[in-house]
Amino acid sequence: MRNEATDTNAFFPLWKKYRPALLKLMIEAMEGKPQEYQFAFHEFDDLNPKKTTSYPFKLEVFKGRAVNITKTSLVAQALLSLLNSSTTAWELMEKASFKFELNKKYILHITAEMAEEEATESTEGENNSAE
Repeated sequence: MRNEATDTNAFFPLWKKYRPALLKLMIEAMEGKPQEYQFAFHEFDDLNPKKTTSYPFKLEVFKGRAVNITKTSLVAQALLSLLNSSTTAWELMEKASFKFELNKKYILHITAEMAEEEATESTEGENNSAE
C-alpha cells in the first residue's frame, strides 16, 4: 500500500465496500471501454447526517494524484484515499490516467487514458513486429 488511507472521512467505508468492483471497472476501462456503476442514493445519504454535502464530483487521477485542480468533494477525497491505499489501484494508476465522475443520478462513470509512455511503447512494439 502506497499511502496510508485515513478512514476519518465518512465516505471511505462506502468506497472500501466497493473496492473490488471499482478495480474491475478500472481494468475494463483500460481496455478502452468506458464503465459505469449505479449506486443507490441512500448509500451516500446514510453516511452523511448533515445532508449538506453535494455528492456529484469529477476526479481525474494519475500516479495517485488528483490531476484536476478543482475543489475536490469529500466523496472524491475518500475515493482517492481508497485508490492510494490499494496496491492494485496504484499499479493501474501508474499505467493510465483515470477519470471518475459521479453524476446526480448516482452513476459513477470511469474512463481511462493510457499514459504517453505506455502508448508510445505499444505503438513501437506494433511497428517493430510489422518489420
